[in-house]
Amino acid sequence: MSDFGRGNARSIPQTTDMSLDAGLRAFMLGVYNKMALGLLLSAGLAFLTSSYAPVAQLLYVVTPEGGLAGFTTLGQIVRFAPLVMVVVAMFGMKNMTARSSGIYYWAIVTAIGAGLGVWLLAYTGASVFMTFLITATAFGALSLVGYTTKKDLSGFGSFLIMGVWGLIAASLANMFFNLPALYWIINVVGVLIFAGLTAYDTQRLKMTYYQIKGDGETMSVATNMGALSLYLDFINLFQFLLAFVGVRR
Repeated sequence: MSDFGRGNARSIPQTTDMSLDAGLRAFMLGVYNKMALGLLLSAGLAFLTSSYAPVAQLLYVVTPEGGLAGFTTLGQIVRFAPLVMVVVAMFGMKNMTARSSGIYYWAIVTAIGAGLGVWLLAYTGASVFMTFLITATAFGALSLVGYTTKKDLSGFGSFLIMGVWGLIAASLANMFFNLPALYWIINVVGVLIFAGLTAYDTQRLKMTYYQIKGDGETMSVATNMGALSLYLDFINLFQFLLAFVGVRR
C-alpha cells in the first residue's frame, strides 16, 4: 500500500509509445524482479514458520493433526507488524533514499513472510499451490492491462485506495464480531479492489518512470516502492482468492 507517486501522476505522454520504450521495459523488469524475489523469500519464510516445529510453536497454536488452532502472543505481533510498519512509513518516512527504501522493502517482505505460515496451516498444500497459480495468472493479465491501456486510471485508483482503508476497518471489526456474511463480503470486495489496484499501480509506475527518468537515486527509490506496491497487491489478491478456492484442513 505504498503511496510513492500516488495522487501525483501526470497524464500519459502523448508523443511516446511507452509499450516500446526500452528504458521503461528495463525499469519495469527491475520492479518485477524485485517483487519476484520478495515473493520467493516470503514463500521460504512461510514454509519455515509452518513446517519447522520450534518456530511454528512460537507463533501458532497447532492441533495434533497439524492444523491451526490460534495464535500465540508473538504470533499476534507478527500478524499485525506489517500493517503497523506501512502506516508508520506513510507518516514518518517522507524522503526515502535508495538505501532506506530498500531496507524498508525487505523489512516489510520479511515481516509478511514470517506470518504467511498461517496459510499453510489453515489450508491444504495443494489448494495453496493452486490458488498461487490462479493469482499469478490473474496478476499477470491485470498488470498487462495496466501497462498497455491508454485510459488514465488515476481517478479509479484513488477510489480503490479509499476502499483499502475501508476493507482494513471492516476486517478488524469482523475479528471481534465474526460474522460469516461480512467475512464473505470482505473477500469479494478484497478481490475486486486488489485486482483493480494491480492495473492501477502498473500504470502509475509507468507514469512515475517518465517523471523521474534520468535521476538514478529517485529511480532506485521508485523501483523499491513500486515492487512493494505490486508485492502487496499480489499478496492481498492471493489471500482473498484463497478464501474462495482454498480447502481448509
